[in-house]
Amino acid sequence: MIRTVLFDVDGVLLSEERYFDASGLTVWEMIHSSHYLGLEPDQFKTNLTDEEINRIRAEVFNHDEVLRFLKSRGLNANWDMIYLTFSYQLLHLLAQIKEPEAAHIKEWLTHEMDLDVLAEIRQVLSKYPLALDFSAFLADFKGRTETKQALLKVLDELAFEKFGIEGTVLGRKGTLWSICEHASQEWYVGDQHILSSTGRPSVQTGKKGFLEEEIPLAAPEEIGALFQHLSEKGIQLGVGTGRPQLETFGPFKALGWLELFDENHIVTADEVLKAEQELGAGVPLAKPNPFTYLLALKGKQANVRTCTTAELPLSDGDEILIVGDSLADLLAARKMGCVFAGILTGLSGKEARAEFEAHGADYIFENVTELKNIF
Repeated sequence: MIRTVLFDVDGVLLSEERYFDASGLTVWEMIHSSHYLGLEPDQFKTNLTDEEINRIRAEVFNHDEVLRFLKSRGLNANWDMIYLTFSYQLLHLLAQIKEPEAAHIKEWLTHEMDLDVLAEIRQVLSKYPLALDFSAFLADFKGRTETKQALLKVLDELAFEKFGIEGTVLGRKGTLWSICEHASQEWYVGDQHILSSTGRPSVQTGKKGFLEEEIPLAAPEEIGALFQHLSEKGIQLGVGTGRPQLETFGPFKALGWLELFDENHIVTADEVLKAEQELGAGVPLAKPNPFTYLLALKGKQANVRTCTTAELPLSDGDEILIVGDSLADLLAARKMGCVFAGILTGLSGKEARAEFEAHGADYIFENVTELKNIF
């Protein structure tokens, strides 16, 4: 008997489209803005039409093939997808100047990359004719077996193959990852909310953000009725999402959902990042690691180390239902020994059915409101 239901957000309750738009714009900005690599600073702007946004996203992610590939490998965090896509293009650009700038490249790739280092790289790149190749990402990554967070290590492998350099900074979440993450947040929450969301001001101002353009994946009142129905049956509700808190609580409140949850059981990227910092040693806790859902199950007051050392699968896993749209959610559920319901409103749409079936999903639904059929 199911006693707890834990929901993912993106692709289940809210559309991922604007998140992916912000991700594409972030990679584009990191490459072209004068704040970062500055390849075409005159072409960069923050006031974009939907047509321009669609064109940029299609170019950066090869018509979403890059996004679908990374999700199929169990990588679920948009920030990691941004970092991988940008870092790969950085390596591609550096490879075009590796003969005359070998010493510089070794220095850059073996030390933390902050904004000052990016400024140095920008100055050197400006001396050469360069070409981007976003389609090359898939050619280099598809032939490798790494999954989940291990995909970051592919950047180290590529650095060795291209430059003979071992142990670069690209294979882990360092300063450059944080720069990408902050630029992404600027695009999503805009100037108005960036300080409260991240504790840091914008590097690039002029972004209005996408917070007010959230798209529910079913009628908001129908999703609210589902939450109410489950609560009335005595089922505990929780959320485990890769979204930051502002981008979770804001839409939930606006849509009338927040009051139907115990906020102690809504776990966001903020709690995951805090836990990663507490544990140190570069321990990745984002999905498909089950930490997000374990903390949502136990409540945010739970000890981080207790969650990361919990004996899995859980003895009462058959009483817990995890509702997600991706392989990362399914893998986390399987690790916990929980029941899993796959929802077909994520990036892969109905094509996700075959993947869910191949991995033994307990339920597959067209959209989240069909979840009531279980009960």
